[in-house]
Amino acid sequence: MMSPRYFLRSLVLLIFAAFSANASNWLYLAKLSSVGSISEEETCEKLKGLILRQVQMCKRNLEVMDSVRRGAQLAIEECQFQFRNRRWNCSTLDSLPVFGKVVTQGTREAAFVYAISSAGLAFAVTRACSSGELEKCGCDRTVHGVSPQGFQWSGCSDNIAYGVAFSQSFVDVRERNKGASVSRALMNLHNNEAGRKAILNNMRVECKCHGVSGSCEVKTCWKAMPPFRKVGNVLKEKFDGATEVEQRKVGSAKALVPKNSQFKPHTDEDLVYLDSSPDFCDHDLKNGVLGTSGRHCNKTSKAIDGCELMCCGRGFHTDEVEVVERCSCKFHWCCFVKCKQCHRVVEMHTCR
Repeated sequence: MMSPRYFLRSLVLLIFAAFSANASNWLYLAKLSSVGSISEEETCEKLKGLILRQVQMCKRNLEVMDSVRRGAQLAIEECQFQFRNRRWNCSTLDSLPVFGKVVTQGTREAAFVYAISSAGLAFAVTRACSSGELEKCGCDRTVHGVSPQGFQWSGCSDNIAYGVAFSQSFVDVRERNKGASVSRALMNLHNNEAGRKAILNNMRVECKCHGVSGSCEVKTCWKAMPPFRKVGNVLKEKFDGATEVEQRKVGSAKALVPKNSQFKPHTDEDLVYLDSSPDFCDHDLKNGVLGTSGRHCNKTSKAIDGCELMCCGRGFHTDEVEVVERCSCKFHWCCFVKCKQCHRVVEMHTCR
């Protein structure tokens, strides 16, 4: 029989695990048409999905909140693009959590959501700094002088340090609020940082040539973030190779280590997860799974988007639909393109 002390300890851990598992609730800001009208601190208290510490950050950083909203939108859109051909396709709800109960479990899907979310926020805030939207930050002025390659640092280098710092403060606050003593909190913190690393490790140098008749006598360069699609691609690769981990005591601290001791330790850039994913085949509201019934599939593909795998062996319907496309386009001087409308019948396959 479970002792009262053990029961109480287990209950506390479950409550904290649930608290940590919903740390992505701030993504609900993406559902707002705009928060650009937030000009008073009281408005922050009405934003759904924020905990007290995030509300306090909102009050201190009113001008940044529209970037936070854009970061949430970026994350959701990129998630839906990367998973568009998978059984779980980042479908969102009009309630909390935005991605349903899928993110309350320690799966590799949750790992990707946390990573892309923290990256989206860092990216949006950094972009706002560079475009002059925020008074608190601007271009990265630490990048200056002449590089070892001989070009002149100039222009507006993206202030990724500010964006990353804001993302750490805003996104990680739920886990750090109580201390990272639970395995799910450690998982969330790790994947949050892996998302930001996907930007930091893929910063690029962009240059412009100056000289007579377009020669490159003088070249000025600046540091720029990669396109967010590149960040999404990197994190999707990390999702495919994510490491299953468990919590162990390493020295005096608790850490996540590979569940299979034969696997090499994960790096700060890798995604980690604690629980196996469901198959996402059947509609299961209890676990936040919408199922694949009614999803489009590719009859000729053998991959996950193929009808056999997407439909989980249930079979599929085939319908003929007429599509209208632009065709026979011609350029007319000056200056427009004129096209005809072409009709054709195609087969559309949907899962039973």
